Amino acid sequence: MAQLRQDFDQFVKRDTEVIVVGPENQDAFKTYWRENNLPFTGLPNPSHSVLRLFGQEIKLFKLGRMPAQVIVDKAGMARYIHYGNSMSDIPDTEEILNILDKLNAEQ
Repeated sequence: MAQLRQDFDQFVKRDTEVIVVGPENQDAFKTYWRENNLPFTGLPNPSHSVLRLFGQEIKLFKLGRMPAQVIVDKAGMARYIHYGNSMSDIPDTEEILNILDKLNAEQ
């Protein structure tokens, strides 16, 4: 999330809303957001309902939920989904920004 915070202005320039969904409760999210001064939206989802909608996987032998990155366009259609195979399997910011640039060029 530090990388998202560091590059947040690049997402804003691309008219992109960053939302982080996690399995923690509201208090845990609020504390984490405050302590880390995060400029984007955090959505606590302890029931896993949102995470399930996007097909985020649980791998018990790899400490739980695997990372997933989803780009949803303004019409509500998922245009890009990356499901991680490990906790470190996350596309770098440059890759996501390039995808956003391509999607914005299409519109």
